[in-house]
Amino acid sequence: MGNINKYDVIIVGTGPAGIFTALEIVKRTSLSVLMLEKGHDIRKRKCPINESEKSCHKCRVCSILCGWGGAGAFSDGKLTLTHEVGGNLTDYLGLEKTKSLIDYVDGIYLKYGAPKKVYGRPSTKYDDLKEKAFKYDLKLIRTPIRHLGTDKTQEMLAKIKNDLTKAGVAIRCNEPVGKLLVKSKRVCGVMTCNNGEFYADNIVVAPGREGAEWLKGEGRRLKLATANNPVDIGVRVELPAEVFKEITDIAYEAKFKYYSKQFDDLVRTFCMNPYGEVVSEYNQDIVTVNGHSYRDKKTDRTNFSILVSTEFTQPFNEPISYGRYIASLANLIGGGVIVQRLGDLQKGRRSTQKRIQRGLVQPTLKSATPGDLSFVLPYRYLCNIVEMLNALENMAPGTASRHTLLYGVEVKFYSLRRKLTNDFRSEIEGLYIIGDGAGVSRGLIQASVSGVVAADSIINNR
Repeated sequence: MGNINKYDVIIVGTGPAGIFTALEIVKRTSLSVLMLEKGHDIRKRKCPINESEKSCHKCRVCSILCGWGGAGAFSDGKLTLTHEVGGNLTDYLGLEKTKSLIDYVDGIYLKYGAPKKVYGRPSTKYDDLKEKAFKYDLKLIRTPIRHLGTDKTQEMLAKIKNDLTKAGVAIRCNEPVGKLLVKSKRVCGVMTCNNGEFYADNIVVAPGREGAEWLKGEGRRLKLATANNPVDIGVRVELPAEVFKEITDIAYEAKFKYYSKQFDDLVRTFCMNPYGEVVSEYNQDIVTVNGHSYRDKKTDRTNFSILVSTEFTQPFNEPISYGRYIASLANLIGGGVIVQRLGDLQKGRRSTQKRIQRGLVQPTLKSATPGDLSFVLPYRYLCNIVEMLNALENMAPGTASRHTLLYGVEVKFYSLRRKLTNDFRSEIEGLYIIGDGAGVSRGLIQASVSGVVAADSIINNR
């Protein structure tokens, strides 16, 4: 009798990268596949703070970030249909192949119910918006987007899981992987934190951003070559939806880039959520902030992040640790996420509950603590953020209102980029590293593409 824990392929992580690896393999082969996930199944992923609007419970495994579907299951569900944002796939695949595979995975999302409408198509209105932005030192990046919404994203992921299960894929949730098993420079299996051992000749590691620290540790243990990615640190902005309506009606998610006048740092908008709400995330002992919007549930607010990108040079090489330090400082001062009115920040005073209540914009994240972000974010970051808000005021009057809310902090922990081949193989034979965890993608579409590429390599190298 064969080893019941032996498979042809093991996939670590069930976010979009891992899911699309499995979809491609079962579509084209009869290889046996095991998927291991540290979080809950999709139907069991519930965040106490979202249900009760009380403080973060600091669950051992955060359901916002972990579980079937990955962090994308509880994101805004934006499919960004361009190679220009959302990852570095063109560095590995080239421009034409990246474009082709984006179209390919987009077709699969459509099959599972993604909406046909695409925001950000070329138009006169979009060109006018781009021209206006240029006048104020802002670059508007055209990003064709399908908006799933958090609610529809979860429905879609449940359908995909059902299809993979029917196709014979073994899926084990609540089964975190502790270490990769390697023998003679060849991967041979994994050991889970529950002391389970599973074996395969091909291991696809797709742990997402939340698993970046684990992958970093395994990379160090296995002596995998790396290169630092930047760390993005900033705030989430919340304001009346009417302020950005003209822009979001055209672009849905407007991605603006700006180089600050004082420091010449790159500052950008990210993850814009029209008619959405602000939420918190628990990431390995720290609470950070994010935003969602839904297809069928609307608020009268829009939220988006303003992020400052920093690339560290020698001798410092710990961007993830630096980002975690800034976030932990906010937690220390505010007990979690801090919220502050822009007017209070500019006046050099903390926001209080009374000042927030007097404001024209009330927080959608009820658990946020009124406070002072100047005790958390370095001066350089604050200057860059205020500059960006003032630049956006020209595009959307009301952005820099004293009533605009700033939540902190928001940190994007981009993984260390691994030394990988063009099909995402590592120096260890049989070991593939893909998705956001590999530092090659930063969004649903490019993560999905990386899964297709890894699967194709496994199939062709049998």
